[in-house]
Amino acid sequence: MHDYQVYLPAAAVRSRYGVSDMSLWRWLRDPRLGFPRPMRINGRRFWKLASLEAWDRSREEEAA
Repeated sequence: MHDYQVYLPAAAVRSRYGVSDMSLWRWLRDPRLGFPRPMRINGRRFWKLASLEAWDRSREEEAA
């Protein structure tokens, strides 16, 4: 049995949050947000889905 990680490309991350590439760039540079860092494969950025889901939960907890 294998544990597979799901990775999302930048376009899918932008679509998930309804933001532009510039907004995503700003999120990555704002340490207060704690947005997950992507990994690079052949110059393209990919995010672990599990990391994005954890970030979503942390944002929900902050809002509560």
